[in-house]
Formats: sequence, C-alpha cells, structure tokens
Amino acid sequence: MRLLRASSYTVETFESAGAFLASLKQRIPDCLVADLQMPSMDGLELRISLNRAGIAIPTIIISAHDAPGSRERCGTAGAEAYLLKPVQKRELIAAIEAATKKES
Repeated sequence: MRLLRASSYTVETFESAGAFLASLKQRIPDCLVADLQMPSMDGLELRISLNRAGIAIPTIIISAHDAPGSRERCGTAGAEAYLLKPVQKRELIAAIEAATKKES
C-alpha cells in the first residue's frame, strides 16, 4: 500500500471482497489489485463476480502460491495481470499502468 501511495496512487483497502463489492455502489475504482488467496471469496471469484455483474474494472491478481492453472484461469476471467509474491515494485506499477491505459 505504501508503494502505491508513494507512486501517487490513491489507495483504498477493504476487509473483504464482499466489502469491496458493496463499495461499488458509491464509486468504481480505476483498478483493482486482489490477492488470489482471500477468505470467503478469493481474487478469482471476485473477478468472476464482477464479470457476472457487468462491472468492468481492470484487475491485477497477486498470489504467493502459483498453483497449476491459476494464471490461466485468472486470465480467462479477465485479469489483466497475474503477479507472484513477493511482487516487485516496478512490476506492480507497470501492471497497473498497462491495465489502466487499456481502459482509457
């Protein structure tokens, strides 16, 4: 989070995917960075939920566990990037810039 703020991004965090989804009534963010391994609803399930709702948010999925097929499933669901932890600063910033430029 500090990395993104230091790079002049406005950052908002949520306690859960459900809390994030509820926040969309007020505002749609320019980009979503979600962890693949989250409780209740993981990053892939969140991306699929957005698809079903017709909500287009450029999404970057990060993961500490690169299980076989995870990258492909996330890409098929519409994630613009799939990054492995520990995420390198330049890699994350580049992924965000590329994802948000697609929307412009």
